[in-house]
Amino acid sequence: MTLKLTATLAALILATPAHADADAWQETLAAARGQTVYWNAWGGDQRTNAFIDWVGSETERRFDVKVRQVKLSNTAEAVTRVLSERAAGRDSDGTVDLVWLNGPNFLAMQEQGLLHGPFVADLPNAAYLDLSPTSPNSVDFTVPVEGFESPWRLARFVFNYDTARVDTPPSDMLGFRDWAAAHPGRFTHPDPSDFMGATFLKQALIELTPDPDLLQAPVTEQAFANATAPFWDWYDALRPNLWRGGTVFPENESVQQQLLNDGEIDMAMSFDPASTAAAINEGLLPETVRVFVPEGGSIGNVSFVAIPYNAANAEGAEVVANFLLDPATQAHMQNIEVLGSFSVLDPARLDQTARDAFDALPTAPALPSLADLGPTLLEPHASWMTRLTEAWARRYTR
Repeated sequence: MTLKLTATLAALILATPAHADADAWQETLAAARGQTVYWNAWGGDQRTNAFIDWVGSETERRFDVKVRQVKLSNTAEAVTRVLSERAAGRDSDGTVDLVWLNGPNFLAMQEQGLLHGPFVADLPNAAYLDLSPTSPNSVDFTVPVEGFESPWRLARFVFNYDTARVDTPPSDMLGFRDWAAAHPGRFTHPDPSDFMGATFLKQALIELTPDPDLLQAPVTEQAFANATAPFWDWYDALRPNLWRGGTVFPENESVQQQLLNDGEIDMAMSFDPASTAAAINEGLLPETVRVFVPEGGSIGNVSFVAIPYNAANAEGAEVVANFLLDPATQAHMQNIEVLGSFSVLDPARLDQTARDAFDALPTAPALPSLADLGPTLLEPHASWMTRLTEAWARRYTR
């Protein structure tokens, strides 16, 4: 990190955010002091794990709040744990304090009354967010979060390809079918039981369905039949030309990236536009790999954190959620040398010092700008993901 950037971030950390109820927040800080927050978060990405470690070191230094990451292979593990605790009558002193939550898992916890809050409006750094009803910060897979989830990072679905082997990548999902037919065995996607594989299917469904607006409402039998008919025709044509004939699939994004690095396939995918540049820096991908998105745009969403209703350290969890929204934290997170995830803050709400911190961030040839990513496509309602992956499994794995 450059000296200029370090100095700018230090100035940001010393700045005092504006907030509506300073006394109430001071009470939260006092109650949080000495707490250890058990943050249940997917542990499959080393850079994210390292960032969470850094968050813990900073919150301990600044607020006397420790963070311990509980590394999950699937967020449903945390949901199940909270459900089990409620079934056992453990309505306080729960083992889960903070959860990295999205989509179906949020919907499940919200519908069953398993979340603490609403709390987002009480966070001082929420002043830097656009929380209007249609903002991505206010909706999770079409479901209004109503202050029960706090945003912390932007995610966009992207593809990458090795320019040493691919002249022109596909411009849309029909193009993937045609490209695979011309280059059999050189493309695949993660297993749809993994969220990355499921996202690939959803990206195709959004592009191919006759009426994408149907996907914004809870799925019904008739809507599913109408919306997916062109999708299944497309996948039936694509599948025989996938890697290993579409009979096996990489377990997750990391395994697929290794296939790309080994030269077994020519394209891969990610939900982090900066992951390709980061992997190149770490020697995990060739320097010739670049990022692209379909011309019509790609799925995007916001990653949230939520607090279970029975969290033992809810005050500490709120302090961590607020720290994640500090402009200095967000600039540190967006640094390609740290995590590279785009900020959830509204640039119009930042002061000049904060803007300078973002402007000073380093760039890389494989790091796209927001403009390069094109339009953001809304996630379908969470019920579609469950139904689509179940139907895929019935059709292709039995």
